Amino acid sequence: MILVTGANGQLGSAILRALHGRGAAATGGSRTPADGMRHLDFDVPGSLDLREVSTLVLVSAGYAEDDRVVERHAAVLDAAVRDGVRHVVYTSLTTAGDHLAFALAHRASERLVQAGGLPWTILRNGLYAELFGALLTWTEDGVESAFGDGALAAVARRDLADAAAAVAADPARHRDRVHDLVGTPITAGQVAERLGVTHRTVGLGEYRRRLLDGTPGLLPFQPPMLSSIATAVRHGFLDGTAPDLTRLLGRPARDPLAVAAGAAAAVRPHLRRHGTTAPV
Repeated sequence: MILVTGANGQLGSAILRALHGRGAAATGGSRTPADGMRHLDFDVPGSLDLREVSTLVLVSAGYAEDDRVVERHAAVLDAAVRDGVRHVVYTSLTTAGDHLAFALAHRASERLVQAGGLPWTILRNGLYAELFGALLTWTEDGVESAFGDGALAAVARRDLADAAAAVAADPARHRDRVHDLVGTPITAGQVAERLGVTHRTVGLGEYRRRLLDGTPGLLPFQPPMLSSIATAVRHGFLDGTAPDLTRLLGRPARDPLAVAAGAAAAVRPHLRRHGTTAPV
């Protein structure tokens, strides 16, 4: 049986749906499991029951500081060895993402996966096209961002889910391999053009100030994370391409520009005459 962690999250749930679409015997695990899922809380090692799991799809538990993330992954990998899991698939961060503020937790977790003694596959996922679109800020006359003219090799989340499902359904073909799953480079200006509006660039200092002062709900680790994405895109560190994604999919990837524009449109404020703006 295949088990997907974080199965109530956006990527985990999409991977589980893709596996079921393939007719695979798969279930999900979550801290707050839905019907039929296993209860898995990475912060409570005693809850990590992976018996009868042949392939574990470990969706990164990245919503925390680096030390917590690595500790969580170490706990679930220890449980995988203990309970006889035969293959681990880890959703990591694109190789080009080494410049990003949240890369360390991924690279440290990759080391744990590779040193754990189980067959493994690492999926180095590019940044979501949905995220790129959602990070554009709406103004009265268009959108603005700190991305400048830089491009991001963005990927639709569903494509990353389909790629993970393809690997998990036949893991032996991908044993001890690293796949770099990036898409077609797009710019904020192209997204704005698709939306029929203008794009204005703001400085990185202004962007950081907005994150620190004007964006409610952000956790302490998130402003540096988002700032690092902005500067990496702006200065051309995340625009590289690779063939691994389409090879795994066996088809062309979804258009990241259309996906990003759809995500931006979804957060477009309805009351623009009152100066309402979307979250940064």
